Amino acid sequence: MSDTLRDQLLGLGFKPTPGAEKPKAPRRQDGQGGKGRAPDARGGKGGRPGGEGGRRQAQPTGAGRGQADAKRPGGGTRPRRPEGDIDLAKAYAIRAQREKDERIRAEREKQEAARLRREAQAKLATLLDGKGLNAADAEHVRHFDYGGKIKRVHVTADQLRALNAGELGVVQLNGRYLLVTAALLAEAEAVFPAAVALKVDPDAPAGDDPYADPKYQVPDDLVW
Repeated sequence: MSDTLRDQLLGLGFKPTPGAEKPKAPRRQDGQGGKGRAPDARGGKGGRPGGEGGRRQAQPTGAGRGQADAKRPGGGTRPRRPEGDIDLAKAYAIRAQREKDERIRAEREKQEAARLRREAQAKLATLLDGKGLNAADAEHVRHFDYGGKIKRVHVTADQLRALNAGELGVVQLNGRYLLVTAALLAEAEAVFPAAVALKVDPDAPAGDDPYADPKYQVPDDLVW
């Protein structure tokens, strides 16, 4: 009932009800049931700047963030490597790759050479099969230089003369030294030149092959 209506009723003789009081205005409360906080000088509650419940401060973005990371110790930005270090690392990588390629190429060439050598030795064995002239009753020894070492083959007197005249030759096959004819020696040389152990040139001076003399004595201190 408004105050105006109450005054009118009192004026008509009505008395107010004993103990009746004017209702009190409800106390203002905050969201937690406690007393409200007074806004600070900047218009916010609880001392937060920005007002309206306290706005969060804007974070730096872009270049500003990068500068902030650079200023603080242990920032997220990684120091840039000098250009000279990059060029040097690239040069090392290129050299390492080149050395690796050279090793691979050398290994392939080695394997190919070994394969060709095996094939040539197999062909030579087929060519010389059963064609060696070595005599079981050979009484003479013919020395010759092969692979930087002094080697020898047992021959008869006639074989020794034919060998020194270039009519015979010596071929190395699987660790053995075989006497063969000059024609067969030429075929063996075409198949595997490294197998030719002794090939005498009859027109060469005698001093070129000191071991051609059957009386030539090998020094006693020579290691065979």
